[in-house]
Amino acid sequence: MAQNQTNNYNALFTTIAVAAFVGLAAAFVLSIEKIHLLMQPDAILSCTVNLVLNCATVMKTWQSSLFGFPNPFIGLMAYPVVITLAIGYLAGARYKPWFMVGAQIGALLGLIFAYWLFFQSVYVIEVLCPWCLFVTVVTTIIFDAFLRFNLLENTFNLSKNTHAKIIKLLKKDYDKLIVASWLVLMVVLVVVKFGKSLWG
Repeated sequence: MAQNQTNNYNALFTTIAVAAFVGLAAAFVLSIEKIHLLMQPDAILSCTVNLVLNCATVMKTWQSSLFGFPNPFIGLMAYPVVITLAIGYLAGARYKPWFMVGAQIGALLGLIFAYWLFFQSVYVIEVLCPWCLFVTVVTTIIFDAFLRFNLLENTFNLSKNTHAKIIKLLKKDYDKLIVASWLVLMVVLVVVKFGKSLWG
């Protein structure tokens, strides 16, 4: 593997590790806050900013425990796996294609769940959880980093012609542009929905 490619891959897995650490921290805080809320239902949590940015309100909805237990517990289980995978790569481990396909599927499921919660918060609950927004952003970054690696390595066994075209797009960082544009769009949706109430 060329040195430049090695550096690129190390940067990708460093990004994955850092994003997963942030996600784990958010999941940990949310788990503590959920326990605090169960003990004191009227408690004002650290992530309660105003009527719109209010974790406590979100935590009292059915969406916050979709599988019968608090959603942050999923993060406490999932992010350490991602961190271990990333640090393992940086330490010299190299994974089989089937393993990386599994990692991509896991990242995709996490992404779908994060955005389901995001749109539920914005358009159904109509209240935002600040820590949950961090989780949504880092989950997006993790998914994109895994996808970039898998596309560069042709983990999905694409044809040579298709792979060559994708490599050209990746070298121009179009995937990063798409992710950045997507996140900006999410911000716009939030601002349009809540307007001045975000700061009230």
